[in-house]
Amino acid sequence: MEATLTKKDGKVQMDKSFEFMCSALRNGEYTVTIKRKTQPRTLNQNALMWKWFQCIGACLREYTGEEYWSTADGVQDIHDLYCKKFLVKQVHVNGKVETIVRGTSKLNTLEMHNFMESVKIDAATEFGITLPLPEDQHYLDFIHEYQSRY
Repeated sequence: MEATLTKKDGKVQMDKSFEFMCSALRNGEYTVTIKRKTQPRTLNQNALMWKWFQCIGACLREYTGEEYWSTADGVQDIHDLYCKKFLVKQVHVNGKVETIVRGTSKLNTLEMHNFMESVKIDAATEFGITLPLPEDQHYLDFIHEYQSRY
């Protein structure tokens, strides 16, 4: 059984009575864990990320002369490369270390923010590109530039 706990102004409220929840349990020992509720990445975060990857693709096309980087497949590869760079974790399976690369679809809003911040810093460092945020001066110009590329 789950309940949503909300703390506001120092006061805690639950959407279900704790006593009711306990009354539904069988006899035995239990562990209660409280974890912060997170929201999945937003559609706006996702849309901006893909615009950024289109911009990076255009830069790579100019730099390498390869049209591929401005195609949908090239932009997908940029996404995958950044996932490999910033969303990697090591796990132990049967005594061996395996590398897991996460995608962006299951990130929460904070994880997506951190991923995009890493991409933004990398693009500035590696390519000299300033990727804009919605509050930036030239954001709308940027969006219009990459609006209907693919």
